[in-house]
Formats: sequence, structure tokens, C-alpha cells
Amino acid sequence: MTAPSPARPAVIAASDATVPADFADFPVIRTSLSRDDMRASVAKAAAPLDVVRVVVVGGTETPDAVLAGVVSRLMIAERLDLEVAYVAPAATPATRVYGLPHGDDAASLALGGTASTLPLIRDDAAAVVVGEASLRGADGEFTGETYVDNERLFSGTSREVRIRPTAHEPGVEGALPRRFRTRWIAGRAVQTGGIDIVVERDGVRAPRPVPRSTFYRHADDWKLVRP
Repeated sequence: MTAPSPARPAVIAASDATVPADFADFPVIRTSLSRDDMRASVAKAAAPLDVVRVVVVGGTETPDAVLAGVVSRLMIAERLDLEVAYVAPAATPATRVYGLPHGDDAASLALGGTASTLPLIRDDAAAVVVGEASLRGADGEFTGETYVDNERLFSGTSREVRIRPTAHEPGVEGALPRRFRTRWIAGRAVQTGGIDIVVERDGVRAPRPVPRSTFYRHADDWKLVRP
């Protein structure tokens, strides 16, 4: 863990986010999920030399996707040295994965908490996932197979494969959803190949089907402010 910095954090907020009063005196950078907006917003936030922490304020729709977009841009820019704090308006898959509060409690943590080093999970399109990803068929089931490291998760047809990061080693896990009990298999990578696979990352569906998808642990970890 690292001690919180006395420097003022950079604040990036979704375009539809309500920014908590804790950040009323801070400049706020607004962003959408578009690649150009996210690139410009993260570059602006990371530019000052005294910035060591970026606070991400999620909006009402797909808040985890905003956090994932910011972390993706930090990864691409090789700025994973910056700490990241997350203020979600409500509980989300990412807050559950990492044991984070939301709302006002999250804002207080973002300013006074400490950062932990965690595995960073990305895919072969250089997109980070912070809460949960899913693979489905374009019109229902898809035909293919999925492996978690060397262990086969399924081969044949499936309605859905779910992938999520973990706050511990080895970093990622995959599962086939079940009504009563879902068995998760942990590893460093979840690899899927098949016919017309539709990828959804943190609530945002990709525009086109793909023949393969791999989620895996990035070479470098990231720093997240946690309780």
C-alpha cells in the first residue's frame, strides 16, 4: 500500500454524473465514453506534475465503463503509476469485486484512502474490464469453446460466458452462469474462440461480433484506492 498524497487529485466525471460536494472546490473534467473524449480527458488529468491520484466519478448509466475507460487510457499511456479512486453512484459489479463503497462514502475514501496494487485485467482489444464482461451469441447461443488457462470451461454451445477480474492472484476468472450455483474458475487468462461472439464489457456491448476473445492479466498492475 501507499500513503495518500497531500496533492489535489484530478477528477474525471462522466457527462451525466452528479459530482459529490467533497469535490466542489476541485476542477472537474467531464468525459463521455467515446475514444477521443476519454483520451483527451485522461491526458488533461495526468498532465500536471503534482497529480498522483485520479478520481473517477461514474454516471447513472454504465458507471463501471467510465472507470474502465480511464484505466484503459492510463494503461495505453503507460501511466499506471497514478493512483485511481472510484466514486460510483450505487453498487456496481466493480464495487463488489473490489469491496468499495459508493456515494458519499466513496467520495470520502477517494480523498483520504490508501491505494492497493491489484492485477489489471484487459482484453486483446486493449480494453480494461473492472467489473464484469460477458460473451454471447449475436442471436442467442454461440458455438465455440472457452479455456481458463489450461482448464476447459466449455466446448460446444453456450448462451453466455462471464468473465470478471479479482482483487487477488491470479487475477481473472470465468464461468458459465447457472440459476442456483455458478462455478468460477480462476486463472491468468480466459480465452474463447467461436462463431460470431458478441463481447460486452462493463455494460457496453461491442458493435461487431468477433471470432475470438481473450481477457488476461496485463504485465503491469494498477493502483486502486480501497478501504
